[in-house]
Amino acid sequence: MKTVWLSLLVLCVLANISFADEPMTYELWPDGLPTAMVPKSEATIELIQSYGGAQPNRITDVTNPTVTVFWPDKPNGTAVIVAPGGGFMFLSYAHEGTEVCEWLNSLGVTAVLLKYRTPTRDDKEMFELPVQDAQRALGFVRKHAAEWKLDPQRVGLLGFSAGANLAGHAAWDRGARTYAQNPDLDDPRGPDFLVFIYGGGFLDKDDPSKFRPGFSIPADAPPAFFMVAHDDSTNPIETAMLYLEYKKLDRSAELQIFAKGGHGFGMRKDGKPINEWPKRCAEWMQSLGFLSQH
Repeated sequence: MKTVWLSLLVLCVLANISFADEPMTYELWPDGLPTAMVPKSEATIELIQSYGGAQPNRITDVTNPTVTVFWPDKPNGTAVIVAPGGGFMFLSYAHEGTEVCEWLNSLGVTAVLLKYRTPTRDDKEMFELPVQDAQRALGFVRKHAAEWKLDPQRVGLLGFSAGANLAGHAAWDRGARTYAQNPDLDDPRGPDFLVFIYGGGFLDKDDPSKFRPGFSIPADAPPAFFMVAHDDSTNPIETAMLYLEYKKLDRSAELQIFAKGGHGFGMRKDGKPINEWPKRCAEWMQSLGFLSQH
């Protein structure tokens, strides 16, 4: 009988370890959203359909934003919140989401996949609600830092395309917050570092040689890794402009521009040099100490 109980105890312990290693999903706003979503218009519905509509590994109509935590085998104390792109219409949840989290785990980084509210194309500012979710996610991760064996001073934000736009706003905007539901989660600090992958949306729509009115890189901007393809429409120019603002302020930054790659490739492999961007990014993180044990 004693042997049976001992066997059951071992099985329970193993089950708990296995469960702990599985990704865990948490609601960001369990007590209700701070700002209601605007119902999507017919124009937005048609726009989403023009991109192929519903597809595997593509998520839209996110009204209950969440974070899903992916645990590395040997955590080094750094966490990165991952924001997929999708033009604020949908989320490219695999090649700009789950696959990125798996890569980060291979570096010892705790990866946190952000499923932010979308579509928000009909809002006055498409990024506002997604940025609220990103800010909430930053506070949520720091709140659990001790429990998850993280350094609350090493929480980064990585975004692709529209996800990079929201990441940039979360890192650079210094305006007043529009909510304060929970001081422990509504962290006023932005990310400790930023990975900005083929992002845009910061230029003046009437004069793309300038930034949009009211926007500037702050004097305390976090270290940033900028990556884009030369043949990606206007984003290389904008990315270079953002990098130059970092240089003017003498803030830490790295800029990688690959000759070919287009837009939206994420973690896909097609034999081009740009597929090596995760390696370059890991080298940058290592150089700043984000991959060393805390």
